[in-house]
Amino acid sequence: MNTMHKIRILSKFFLFIIILAILFLAVSSFAVGESRQGDDILLATYSRIEAKMEGNSFGFPLYLESSDRDGRLHVDAYGIVDHPFSSVLNMLKVPANWCDIASLHPNVKACTYRELPGTWGLTFYSGRKFYQSPEDTYQFTFHYRNVEQQQGYLDIILSAGEGPFGTKDHNMRFEALSLDKGRTFIHVSYAYGYSSSLRLAETVYFATLGRGKVGFTVTGTDRDGNPIYISGPRGAIERNAVRYYFAIQSFMDTVRYPEEIRFGMRISEWYDFTSRYRKQLFEMDKKDYLRFKAAEHKNQVMLQERIAKTIE
Repeated sequence: MNTMHKIRILSKFFLFIIILAILFLAVSSFAVGESRQGDDILLATYSRIEAKMEGNSFGFPLYLESSDRDGRLHVDAYGIVDHPFSSVLNMLKVPANWCDIASLHPNVKACTYRELPGTWGLTFYSGRKFYQSPEDTYQFTFHYRNVEQQQGYLDIILSAGEGPFGTKDHNMRFEALSLDKGRTFIHVSYAYGYSSSLRLAETVYFATLGRGKVGFTVTGTDRDGNPIYISGPRGAIERNAVRYYFAIQSFMDTVRYPEEIRFGMRISEWYDFTSRYRKQLFEMDKKDYLRFKAAEHKNQVMLQERIAKTIE
């Protein structure tokens, strides 16, 4: 082998090493970018919608975006809570606390938690808005993942492969970003997939029994200048996003009180929040909601105690 041939081989070898080094640095840089992507994007979103949150019709900082495309419904709710990030982090990084949050929703009749290999499972007992025992509900399990937790930022995802009424690929995401003056910017998103048969059933429902149900996005005005709100499936997922947002707010507002009175305060505050938006969120009188939730909470405690006994 002559000298020139050896030089060519060595040149190709060093070129190969250099290419590998460049690829390694690129991948490393991408990984660093990915680890910062969540908080950077959320901060950019805050800057983009800050004025819209303050100038909305809610009376406090809250902003919604929703979509319905390619067989998937998606909604994003953004808001500001008057609680320091450290408090939000300490409460919402605990999987069990999400059951106390989710069960404020009228359709969630109970929620239990269980540690699974490498994750946590949160089982939702989904039903009608009036009282139902756990045996009469549809049960499906969300897998809890604390995706990212760093100084000033939290990212949690709850995902379920199947849900009620033939829905699939449920994904609930919660992000929190520290702001000044003890405030926290939060993002609650919810999405799920649906089949063509489910969409047909929804079309019939919203054209008949659910005709008057609307969401929060304004699509126009009527002849008298009154707002026209989004209806149909997008209206439904917007209502649910706001219900969960208020559930988080009510949970955070009551954690500083003695444990024995928290639940009663929590369900009362949640109802008062939702009652401001009668057109979208009214389902029943307050006394009925409080009575149903008190009974359902007892069921939830009983179900959780059964799980604890099986683990012991």
